[in-house]
Amino acid sequence: MRFADLTTLRVGGPIAHPHEARTRGELVDFARAHPLADRGEGAAPLTAPDVLFVAGGSNLLVADEGFDGPVCLIRTRGIDWQDADADGTVRVTAEAGEDWDGLVAQTVERGLSGLEALSGIPGSVGATPVQNVGAYGAEVADCLREVLVLDRVTGQERVLTPDELGFGYRTSVLKRSAAALGAVRFVVLAVTFALRATGSEAGAGAGASGEVVGAAVRYRQLATALDVDLGAHVPVERVRAAVLELRASKGMVLDAADHDTWSAGSFFTNPILPLVDDAVGRVTAQDVLPEGAPAYPVLDHRTGEADPDVVKTSAAWLIEHAGFSRGYTAGGTAASLSTKHTLALTNRGTAAAQDIVHLARRIRAGVEEAFGIVLVPEPNLVGIDL
Repeated sequence: MRFADLTTLRVGGPIAHPHEARTRGELVDFARAHPLADRGEGAAPLTAPDVLFVAGGSNLLVADEGFDGPVCLIRTRGIDWQDADADGTVRVTAEAGEDWDGLVAQTVERGLSGLEALSGIPGSVGATPVQNVGAYGAEVADCLREVLVLDRVTGQERVLTPDELGFGYRTSVLKRSAAALGAVRFVVLAVTFALRATGSEAGAGAGASGEVVGAAVRYRQLATALDVDLGAHVPVERVRAAVLELRASKGMVLDAADHDTWSAGSFFTNPILPLVDDAVGRVTAQDVLPEGAPAYPVLDHRTGEADPDVVKTSAAWLIEHAGFSRGYTAGGTAASLSTKHTLALTNRGTAAAQDIVHLARRIRAGVEEAFGIVLVPEPNLVGIDL
């Protein structure tokens, strides 16, 4: 068994010690059998993870040498649908190994609003809170209510609330703790969402045609595709269809016949730059961004207000304006930028992990040279340094 068989990039070497967890109990047993020592505050992180947890494989880039430690393949299944409460809120709990887009499709079929803009994203349910997965103006944090985890340090199960998860742009306590330790501490077992049913007061009532109206459209490209104004409430079925079409046009919906989809999605996160400088005081977005670069607010998940101290810009814009066009390849390898979307690094069929790494390094160096901004990779890298 190789990581190339389990990841959407279709690269990565052998798995020496695979273990399959088909139930929550088996996943707990594996995590407890491989505890993580509490090495104390300030200790240097592990130089390599002690074990790996793999589910959908959509956010993972593993070296060609593979991984010699235990690997847990998360195959847990199950979705619990609760009845709507008095205000039309439905709590849905899904096991970590459930397919993410399969869950989203079922919520839309049941007339529930909250996840429809996150349609078409590959991977598992358990991975979504780690990255605070988001797209088209929506993020998992918007409707997540709790995450059941197994703490590998204590061996105990814990329920983490949104406040405890510390969500940010493509990050959470789950991700930050793993980075600090060099290994996963909190293994996600199940995730609970609060969605809106037909007739709720939160903007998800039934439209004139009987379709279920979803959350407000908050992303201009999606609004344009739907031919509505920003802020409009649109039936969830229409939103899902439009998102799937948009993602497919960018090679972001998995298709074995389309090498543009042999990727880890967006390879670099959109940079967030500070607007406060201790030496000169506050600066503006125009002071820190290249001329013509887009500027986006960074919203506080607790208040919904924009953070005045930072600004977000587009990694795709930086890549393109640094001279890397769609389909760009480095060194004649089978790794290239997508022909549809410059933020995806793709395997054209015979690429190795090292080919992807070489391309990523070339692009990151080019953007830094052109604009002085260092791009940060989004996938989890195992046995690889950029």
